[in-house]
Amino acid sequence: MATIGAKVALSIPTFWFGLVGIYIFSLELGWLPAGNMYAIGDGSALNYLHHLIMPSVVLALVHIAIWSRYMRTTLDVISQEFVKTARAKGVPELRVLKKHLVGNALLPMITLAAVQLPSILTDALVTETVFTWPGMGRLFLYSLGYSDFPVVMGLLIFSAILTIAGNLIAGIVVALVDPRIRLD
Repeated sequence: MATIGAKVALSIPTFWFGLVGIYIFSLELGWLPAGNMYAIGDGSALNYLHHLIMPSVVLALVHIAIWSRYMRTTLDVISQEFVKTARAKGVPELRVLKKHLVGNALLPMITLAAVQLPSILTDALVTETVFTWPGMGRLFLYSLGYSDFPVVMGLLIFSAILTIAGNLIAGIVVALVDPRIRLD
């Protein structure tokens, strides 16, 4: 069931989830606001959080689906021969989990987290537009519309810096987690 949910979340565009969320939770049920960052005249933190629920859920939905698909494939480590061998040798289960399973399952997840860092910024462009949330994504779209190329270039450079920083951090963390990758 989770696999089907992840495939659906990956195949439907982000803006569609936003529009369906607005229709269901704002128009039909009236639980959440349809857009904007806060209600006019109410600048409380609770009001900001109330307005943040739907955009953040929509933004996170696709990324959670990607993470679940990767976790499913990385959990195939359980059936690998080195895990079976460790268990057959009588290694305690907690040590098998800590030394063999977690380390090998975390490596692709660390790399995925680094790659998804700039994609969150890209997805925010769509989410901020649907929910009329003022942010970097809407700034990018408005700058494109008004031919404000210095702002566009600044945002693209910021995205490139995020990509490079994410890959650097992932490389460092992977080297810390997996001693086979360290440079001596």
